[in-house]
Amino acid sequence: MKKLRILIADDHGLVRRGMRSVLHSHKGWRVVGEAANGRQAVEKAIKLKPDVAIVDISMPEVDGIEVVRQIRHALPDTKILVLTMHESDQMVRRALGAGASGYLLKSDLTECLTKAVRAIAEGKRFLTPKVSEIVLEGFLKTRSESQHGERKGARTTAREVEIIRLLAAGKTNKEIASDLGLSDKTVKNYLANVYDKLHVSRRSQATAVFLRGEETGLQR
Repeated sequence: MKKLRILIADDHGLVRRGMRSVLHSHKGWRVVGEAANGRQAVEKAIKLKPDVAIVDISMPEVDGIEVVRQIRHALPDTKILVLTMHESDQMVRRALGAGASGYLLKSDLTECLTKAVRAIAEGKRFLTPKVSEIVLEGFLKTRSESQHGERKGARTTAREVEIIRLLAAGKTNKEIASDLGLSDKTVKNYLANVYDKLHVSRRSQATAVFLRGEETGLQR
């Protein structure tokens, strides 16, 4: 397997040093560059062409969301992990909408950094359980507000809500089955119900609807 080349962009030197230490300890991973502001992040990404870019949202000169957007435009093959203190479902959606593959809270950095980098390097989406819950709560709140006073649609069960959360986190059917102690067939049945309530036919569409909070008829 080829070495994984990583760029770190954060305006705090201590945070960069901590991440570099953790990432360098992983065999086959190498931090090829660091940036202390958004402008440097974009310039170094274009110059170094990393496999993974870890980008803080709150950076001077160019904010992290715009950094994500510019890197994705210039380097569509580079996977981007957003690192932030913001616990906001709107911020998660903005980051993923700009092209990020993962969203990691700084409070989860020590526990989840290597998991997040590995997941997005493999082409998966990465949201920690805490971030998934933040997005899910915002999604359901939006559903409730948009449907206030309207005819009630199909209700979701607690298990279906959990399925949606795992789906948005990039889990495969097999991984969802393992996490929830279900058979693959049962997971497929749950997904069929979820797709029906979201009015979609594929997991990519279901994830997009969930993350954007579109009008779907889904509610508690």
